[in-house]
Amino acid sequence: MPIRVMLADDHAVVRAGYRFLLDQDDDFSIAAETGDSDSTYHGFFAHQPDVLVLDLSLPGAGGLTVIRRIITRQPEAKILVFTMHEEVLYAKRALEAGAKGFISKNSDPEILPDAIRRIAQGGSYIIEPIAQQLVMQYTTGEGVENPMLVLTNREFEVFGLATRGLTIHEIAATLHLSQKTVANYITGIKRKLGVNTVAELVRLAYRYHLDGA
Repeated sequence: MPIRVMLADDHAVVRAGYRFLLDQDDDFSIAAETGDSDSTYHGFFAHQPDVLVLDLSLPGAGGLTVIRRIITRQPEAKILVFTMHEEVLYAKRALEAGAKGFISKNSDPEILPDAIRRIAQGGSYIIEPIAQQLVMQYTTGEGVENPMLVLTNREFEVFGLATRGLTIHEIAATLHLSQKTVANYITGIKRKLGVNTVAELVRLAYRYHLDGA
C-alpha cells in the first residue's frame, strides 16, 4: 500500500511541486492538500493521512499551533515540517510540539521522499545541520543567548501572531483563548524579553530572523 501523504502549504505552486515529485514514486499517494491552518487541522482528521507534510508559515494560527492541536487530539500523528525557516529555534519548537521531522525547502529534493518514508515507518528525520545544532543545545546549553528560548511553546505561538500584526482580539479568536488570557500572555512575554511594546517585539523577531513566524 502506498504511503498516504497530505500536503499543507499556502502556495499552490509549491504544493504542485511536492505532488509532482511524489507522483514519480509508487510509494506515495496524495490524500489531500490544504492551504491554511484551519483547513489543515480539520482536513487531517477527515482524510487521516499516514504523514502530514506541513509548512510552518500557514495563514491563520500557523503551523506550530496546527501541530499542537493535532497531537493533542491524536498523539500518534506523523507530521513532517517542511519549511523555509532554517533557524534551530523553529525546529526545537516543532519537535517539542510533536512533529516527527524537520527539513528545509532548501534541501536536496530527494530528502523529502526519504523523510516521509522514515516517518511513515515510525522513525524521525531531521536535516543534519539542524540536528547538530539541537544536539549542541541539549548537551551543552549552547544557544541560550537567544532570548526566545525562555518562552514556552504557547508564548511562542502568541509572540508569532503578535509580531505578524494580529490584535489581541484576533489572536484570541485564532488560538481559541479569551482576550484576557492573550493579554496576560503578551504582558508575560514582554516581561521575559525585557521590552515594553509590541513594536519592540517585532524588532526582536526581525533581529532573530523570526519575522513571519
